[in-house]
Amino acid sequence: MLRAAAAALALAAAAAGCHGSGGDEAPPGASDASDAPSGAPARFYGQQVDWRDCGDDGAQCGTVEVPLDYDEPAGERLEIAVQRIPATGGRPVGSLVVNPGGPGGSGFEYAETAARTFGASVRERFDIVGFDPRGVERSSPLTCLRRSGMDDFIAVDFTGRDGGSDPAEVGDEGLDELARLNRGFVEGCREHSGELMMHMGTDEVARDMDVLRSALGDDRLSFLGKSYGTYLGAHYADTFPERVRALVLDGAMDPSADIVELGMRQAEGSERALRSFIGDCLERADCPLGDRGDGVEAAVERLTGLLEEAGHEPLRSELDDGRTAGRSWLELGIHSALYSESSWPELRTALSEAFDGDGTRLLRMGGELYNRDDADAYTNYTSALVTVNCSDRRSPRDIDAFAEAAERADEDAPLFGAALTWGGLTCAYWPEQAVAEPEPLDAPGAPPILVVGTTRDSATPYEWAENMAAELESGVLLTRDGDGHTAYGRGNECVDEAVDAYLLRAEPPEEGTVCS
Repeated sequence: MLRAAAAALALAAAAAGCHGSGGDEAPPGASDASDAPSGAPARFYGQQVDWRDCGDDGAQCGTVEVPLDYDEPAGERLEIAVQRIPATGGRPVGSLVVNPGGPGGSGFEYAETAARTFGASVRERFDIVGFDPRGVERSSPLTCLRRSGMDDFIAVDFTGRDGGSDPAEVGDEGLDELARLNRGFVEGCREHSGELMMHMGTDEVARDMDVLRSALGDDRLSFLGKSYGTYLGAHYADTFPERVRALVLDGAMDPSADIVELGMRQAEGSERALRSFIGDCLERADCPLGDRGDGVEAAVERLTGLLEEAGHEPLRSELDDGRTAGRSWLELGIHSALYSESSWPELRTALSEAFDGDGTRLLRMGGELYNRDDADAYTNYTSALVTVNCSDRRSPRDIDAFAEAAERADEDAPLFGAALTWGGLTCAYWPEQAVAEPEPLDAPGAPPILVVGTTRDSATPYEWAENMAAELESGVLLTRDGDGHTAYGRGNECVDEAVDAYLLRAEPPEEGTVCS
């Protein structure tokens, strides 16, 4: 996901509540403490989820306990919120755990969406289970900034050397402001969340997921992870290869890139996706970027001009929420629509309005990308997103390295490159003791793991899927030739059938399969 102060990759999850209403039911079976892997705190294995009815379609909710710090299992504990949508067949063969991405997306809420996405044969055989990872939403939510501070942090208007807001040419005043905002985020995490910010890495979430697997009564894990969820799945496989049954990693993240490389490469993918949108737009009568005869590059220049003008003078907005429709929020609004082809018509409308001086729609779209609701409030999505990214990825520790990288990124991805590269700056100020040491995610000994990549994915470039499939010893790459973020459940019969068959039989498609 695009942000001026925190590199992020996200699959936004729609909010959905789940409230208990009695109706306790014992789980089909939970593993006992002997199920704990060597070195794991056995006291957390053998739990049973105290399920309660909590929504439509027979949804059930509960919690499992995990240690805040796996090196100190007798210390503070966290409750992880879980939602289960029972299998339609009545006699499930096991659970299928899902994660929507982020980091910071609610797997608890995503369980309902995922249950409507899977094919009938998968739904007959599996309970669909989602959980909010530690620090997210219902699972001891982490907080770093209040609403007004979050607005400034998400979409800082860069102070450029020319008086505009070009993120590739930030002046000394702008550098000072960037440093202040990002240091403030880190201090806010310390103030509001304390020790939790030191234990938000994906390696610990993967261990939580194994405790959940045990509590669900499954000997081995079946899992679908999208976007960041692929990184979680790869961590799980690397830590618990003998506990893997079938893992689908859709819209894969690069397993080894540092935070700067992550932003730069995502920007290149976003530029490809933008040009795909523009090519489609130019074929339509209502395209505000020109017509077929103008060409893609001319349309890119027209769009760049709009953003540069908004950097000097924000567009008008009908939203009375304290934000201005400057360059950063407009970029976020554009970026949000590149996640799915179904959003392209709204983007054409939003750009038409923007060229007429009205940035209201793009401003709203940018806020939705970061779970900013109509009440002018945020979920804790961004706090969790930044904390996990900075816990997982190595980063330069000085701002000059980011300034140099932003200039380089601007050459390859002139619309999104610099802003996305600046996105990782928070990690330059993150406590070093909270950052994981880089290690290969090769999962030796795991059964075949299905990695799915989309050729013009705007958020997780196709090259990342290639990299993840290559790094995993048992990785098998399935390719979708198309647009949008992630592949499964987007109407491509070839992809959906291959994924469903793999989940049912743990047999992947032939290596190198391409679905058009």
